[in-house]
Amino acid sequence: MSRYLFTSESVTEGHPDKVCDAISDAILDNLLEQDPESRVACETLATKGLVVVSGEVSTHGFAEVEKIVKETLAEIGYTDVAYGMDDESVTVTSRLHRQSPNIAQGVDSDENKEQGAGDQGLMFGYACKETPELMPLPIQLAHRLTAKLAYERKNGEMPWLGPDGKSQVTVEYEDGKPLAVKKVVIATQHDNMLDKFGTEEKELEFVRTEVIKNIIKPVLNDHRIESNGSFIVNGTGRFVMGGPEADTGLTGRKIIVDTYGGYAPHGGGAFSGKDPSKVDRSATYMARYIAKNVVAAGLAERCEIQLSYSIGVAEPTSVSAKSFGTSDLTDEKLTEIVKQIFPLKPSEIIAHLDLKKPRYRQTAAYGHFGREDEQFTWEKTNMIDQLKKLI
Repeated sequence: MSRYLFTSESVTEGHPDKVCDAISDAILDNLLEQDPESRVACETLATKGLVVVSGEVSTHGFAEVEKIVKETLAEIGYTDVAYGMDDESVTVTSRLHRQSPNIAQGVDSDENKEQGAGDQGLMFGYACKETPELMPLPIQLAHRLTAKLAYERKNGEMPWLGPDGKSQVTVEYEDGKPLAVKKVVIATQHDNMLDKFGTEEKELEFVRTEVIKNIIKPVLNDHRIESNGSFIVNGTGRFVMGGPEADTGLTGRKIIVDTYGGYAPHGGGAFSGKDPSKVDRSATYMARYIAKNVVAAGLAERCEIQLSYSIGVAEPTSVSAKSFGTSDLTDEKLTEIVKQIFPLKPSEIIAHLDLKKPRYRQTAAYGHFGREDEQFTWEKTNMIDQLKKLI
């Protein structure tokens, strides 16, 4: 028997990089709402007292960037300089400009030419039976922990929590099956409570006790997973200064958090701020959709999909499906089935998953996959019957 440990991490919506993802996706949503054909590649930087928005846009809409930035910061919880950013006093600089016509000519479609991919690249999708959402257990637990931190902060149960934070979960496996949670790490920003507790040691003990009781244990209990109770909370001792003041944020720096926590390969392309003509986003969503439907249909216990594209070309340059020996079908046969059933050209993906509708702000934290919400069309398992019929 083979035993090993695997670790994944997540970050809260107040993590500086996730703040930037949220702003980029909020601007994307705003433009798609005005013009569903908008082409957007929006990047954000956030640091102490400053947010810079830049990128390439082709649209009939107009984004009030400063207004969107401030509203997004307020939604996340950055309404006080004590947390590292204040939505009212922040300086916002916008440097959005028009998309390159050389890129546009490869992506635009007309009666003589179908829509090509917005860039070259490779994209991966993955699904497995470790959780009801068909996601790897470590990343799914990590996301639930950070989401719980935000929930308890916003509902007033733990108002001393700050917006910034991280989680990390280590799971022990035996022969590919999760056995137990071996370690949970939480780093959470919090108010300065020295006036109340007198010493940093007592302050830390309060934070640690409350986080274990109200965050870690409820999440582990919900997933009915064994744990040895090895928890680390705020390993540095204090976490008062946080957000963009403590750590400059950038769009697209949490691509492993956004996907499978390192459990499956990643093609390298980020998602946030990109409209669905960018296959970095849309084809990765399709790859997850394919893998999840294959596993949900019972064709495999685990499934990994790889797609690749060339800029300006509609047909994928490669399609690959792997089951890691968990299917009665060969990988070659599984790949052929995928190519037969699923739409893989950029325009087909966009239409099948209905990707021109604004909903991307909701994807900016707690993972793009394993989310049970009607807006996350790539999480639907509505191709099961077609797969079974073909088999």
